[in-house]
This record gives sequence, C-alpha cells and structure tokens, in this order.
Amino acid sequence: MLRSPSRFVRNWLTAAAVGSLLVGCGSSSEESANDKARPAAKTEVTVEPIKASTELTDTNGVKISLEKKPERIVCLFALCDDILTELGIVPTATNSAVLAHPDFLGEEKAKEVDVIPGGFIAPEVEAILSHKPDLVIGLGDTHGKLAPALKGATTFWAMQPETWQDSVGYLRDTAALTGRTAQGEKAERAFRVKLAEAEKTPSDRTALIIYGSDENFGVATPEGDVAASLFPKIADYPWKSRGVEGSYSLEEILAKDVDVLFVETLSFGDAEGELSEKLAGNPLWGKIPAVRNGDVHEVDPEVWAKGRGTRSLGIVLDEATVALR
Repeated sequence: MLRSPSRFVRNWLTAAAVGSLLVGCGSSSEESANDKARPAAKTEVTVEPIKASTELTDTNGVKISLEKKPERIVCLFALCDDILTELGIVPTATNSAVLAHPDFLGEEKAKEVDVIPGGFIAPEVEAILSHKPDLVIGLGDTHGKLAPALKGATTFWAMQPETWQDSVGYLRDTAALTGRTAQGEKAERAFRVKLAEAEKTPSDRTALIIYGSDENFGVATPEGDVAASLFPKIADYPWKSRGVEGSYSLEEILAKDVDVLFVETLSFGDAEGELSEKLAGNPLWGKIPAVRNGDVHEVDPEVWAKGRGTRSLGIVLDEATVALR
C-alpha cells in the first residue's frame, strides 16, 4: 500500500528536492470516500482599483510599512518573482528558477538576475543584504526566522499563500507598495477573465494533482495548494485536506476513477526520472483510468508547484483545460 505524505513530509520532500519548501495542506477537514467537491462560486471579473501606498495591511493581516516605494526587491520564493514579473519589475536577486520559464523572463534574461546562495531553506543573510534591498519577500513559515537578522537593514515581508485568492491579494498589495497599480489591475483582470472563462464549461472528468520524487507521493488539495485551489472550478476534484497527518492511499485514488492525472516530479538529490515512471511498477497504478488511457501529464513543478502567482496560475489553467477536454 502506497500512502501520500503528510504536510510535514511534503514540505521536507520539496525542500530537499528543488531547494524549496512548499506549503502543504492547510485545513483539518476530512472527506468520506464518496464525497465530491462542491461547485465553486463563479469568479468575479470586476477588479477594484488599487491605490498606491507605502503602508498597508496585507491580504493575510501582516502590516507593511516602507519609507518609500521599493526599487530593489529580493525574492526568496517564486510567488515574489511571479508578482514582480506581472508588474513589469525584475527582482534584484532571487532564490527561484521560475524566471527562466519562457513565459517569464526566459533562460537568457533570467541569467542576468543574481541568485541568493544557501538554498531555499537557508538563504545567506549576508548575500541578501549585499544587494542593499529596499524589500525582501519570503515565505512566512520558512523564511520568518530571517526577520531578526534583517531587521534594521531592510524590510522583510512574510507571505503565506494557500489559495489563488491569497495570490491575487498579494499581487494587489505589491502593486500598491511599488506604485504599479495599473499593471496590478491589468494582471488581476487578465487572470480573473481566464478563470471565469474556464469555469463556464467545467469538465465532468475527475482530476488529480500529485507531487513527489518517489512512491511517497502527495496529493495536492484546494485548501492549501494554490494550483489545486483552481480545480474545483474547472473539473471534478474530490480531494480535501486531511490535516497535518492526513494522507491518501493509492487504493483510495483508484476508487475515485481518476480520469486525468497531473504529476509534479520533484527532483530529490541525484534522483532522476519522472514520478509517473517510478509509480509504474506498482500494479495499482496501472489500474487507474488515467494511466490506462494515457492521460497522465507530467507538468513543470516550477510553475505548478512553486509559482503560485497569477502568471503561473494562468499557465496552469491553459495546460489543465486542454488536458481536461
């Protein structure tokens, strides 16, 4: 019996695999084997005006106060890079590989952005400060420990996204702080229109996103995974968080008759090969309808698992809606 890892295991796996620590399932809600995701409310496409400000309380209740509009911004996780790209800003330095994606800066331009050494979990404070940043943006439950070391030298902003609504909120907050209000409104509107269009004709096929590097795979749930939070709007997505210790067995997944599988392979050390290939040796894997019918899609984890912003989520919607037809 294969079981997916708990939230802690997911975080550890991802950190070791791609030098990053992803937020796992956030809620303690449970579901029975026959529960189905309820239809989500229709997405509103109207975008409220964004007002420029150097002081605000962000979408997660964190207060941010800057002396002036930030010009030198260091990103410690990919949502920051995603937001800045949407606003037409290139980060001063980054800790993410998402900028190399062709729909972001592309490989050549991404090479011009300095990379913070030390890895995702332990970025070097001296390296961060060497860029003389006006603002450093990190993932709260991973980089919050850096706040004391950065205090007095720069402003540290801890973001903690769990749903697409959180990501939109952070986009708006960053647009306000940087004065890129028109760009922020445009990016939000484009994403909302794309999501609203996708949900007009939701697929009746059952979908599933899994992640990992080996047989200890995880299931992405809408309560704590930003990409997965889109899926109840565009497909049958009967997966809910089971809390920190919760997991789904391969037997349970088989019982759901999954039609379309999206797989995020996380490189683990020197491990090679796609997660779907590693699971192919298990007889239960081959019985899943999506596997039998060749509807298993290996996706870019930099975008699907790490990006989490409106640009990444737009790519997720484009790829998912094609696969779900």
